[in-house]
Amino acid sequence: MIRGTLVVDEAICKGCELCIAACPQESLGLSDRMNNLGYRVVHLVQDNCTGCINCALVCPEGAITVYRTKKTAKNKVGVES
Repeated sequence: MIRGTLVVDEAICKGCELCIAACPQESLGLSDRMNNLGYRVVHLVQDNCTGCINCALVCPEGAITVYRTKKTAKNKVGVES
C-alpha cells in the first residue's frame, strides 16, 4: 500500500482551492495562516493522503510537492518444524 504526504510552498500558494477540489481523499483544507502575499495557505487536514498527485497537477503556482512512501506490511513469523 502506498502512503503519501505533501509539502506546500507557502510563499507562493494563493489559496485558490483547486487542489482541495481535486483531492479524492478530501485530505486538504485552507489554513488559518496567511502567507506574505495575504493568502490563506493549503495544508493537510487529514492523514489519509495516498500520493495520487492530483493536487500537484492542478496547482497553477506549482506550490505542491507530493512524496510517496511504501507502507510495509508486518512481517509474519514462520513456524519451524
